[in-house]
Amino acid sequence: PSGLRPPVLLPQENTQIRDLRQENRELWMSLEEHQDALELIMSKYRKQMLQLLQGRKGEDAKPVLTVHQANSLEIASQVDRICEMGEVMRKAIQVDDDQFFKVQEKLAQLELENKELRELLSISKESFEVGREDLPD
Repeated sequence: PSGLRPPVLLPQENTQIRDLRQENRELWMSLEEHQDALELIMSKYRKQMLQLLQGRKGEDAKPVLTVHQANSLEIASQVDRICEMGEVMRKAIQVDDDQFFKVQEKLAQLELENKELRELLSISKESFEVGREDLPD
């Protein structure tokens, strides 16, 4: 009958999956906070650049504009990288969710199989005992 029990690892896997999902949620929140902070920095930077450009004549503004364009490209590249990381994390969360549901489904299948096997074993024992009673002494 010990062969009828589901594997002992499943509850442990459930806990690991739950922990991973929680960690992913925390990482996702952290990523969103970083994106918000970057947006705030960018808006302040743009505001300062605009004030600086308004305070100078056309010719004086060229070097400042060049630096501004270079910085904008660098920041845009960083924003793209953060968005890519977010997408990777979103996919990882989806994979974790899928894995969690697969484990839940497998556990349910094993529990059902276990119940059915126990019922069959019980029926088999009963019929064996009934058969012995019918035998002459």
